[in-house]
Amino acid sequence: MPFYKSIAITPKTTAYFWKNSEDLETLFDAVQLTNTSKLRLEKMNALSHKKGYLGVRMLLQHIGYNDFDLVYDKTGKPHFKDKNDAHTIQYISISHSNKFSSICISNEEIGIDIEVMKGKILKIAGRFMDIKHLKGLSEKEQIKKATVIWGIKESIFKIKNEKGISFPEHIFEDDFNLTNESCSATLDFNKQIERFKIKFYTLEDYIFVCALKD
Repeated sequence: MPFYKSIAITPKTTAYFWKNSEDLETLFDAVQLTNTSKLRLEKMNALSHKKGYLGVRMLLQHIGYNDFDLVYDKTGKPHFKDKNDAHTIQYISISHSNKFSSICISNEEIGIDIEVMKGKILKIAGRFMDIKHLKGLSEKEQIKKATVIWGIKESIFKIKNEKGISFPEHIFEDDFNLTNESCSATLDFNKQIERFKIKFYTLEDYIFVCALKD
């Protein structure tokens, strides 16, 4: 079974990773799905997207939940069903990209993103980030840092999930060193400023980012 690993981000925040190496039929047969999820799966075209979706459900089962425990609000944000009393509040965030599926659960609001590192990100970096953060780095380091910064913005957006948020205009990462695997970022939107703690990790040729409210 390709459960890949877990990462304890904080004492009450843990990320789990599934490596989607099985064929689609094996994954489908191994998970329990609601009728809504089955319909959603049928509408997906890309094999990698289907496997990523099912990998998330494998992770839910791995940690003692299943697809029936998950609900989505009107914005598409996932939540645990009936887990929100004062003592057992748990938040969940989901991401998948090609080989990996990931979920993160916590007692505080979180957002995650996992992305494969590709050189083409440098061609669009100026559209979503301050490219001065890439100065003085090798091309390999630039690709990695740009991928981290995309993940930062995506993770913060998943927490807020509000229409009108722009990556370059509203989400700002503090400059950081790749070796630290952590940094801070700010969301300045609708006359409100919010700060976030960021942790990031390398998994093979992927970057995983987790944002938590500071």
